[in-house]
Amino acid sequence: MKRIVALLMLLSFAALSGCNTIEGAGKDLERGGEKLQGTAKDTKEKM
Repeated sequence: MKRIVALLMLLSFAALSGCNTIEGAGKDLERGGEKLQGTAKDTKEKM
């Protein structure tokens, strides 16, 4: 029984840490997209 509880706890921790990693990656991608939009607007205004 202790092994099952320990395994479930490890799986829970792995799942929670994975969510934080994916959320952080999503935020990084969003910031990158915003910078691309800004660059595109600047380039369009110069033309």
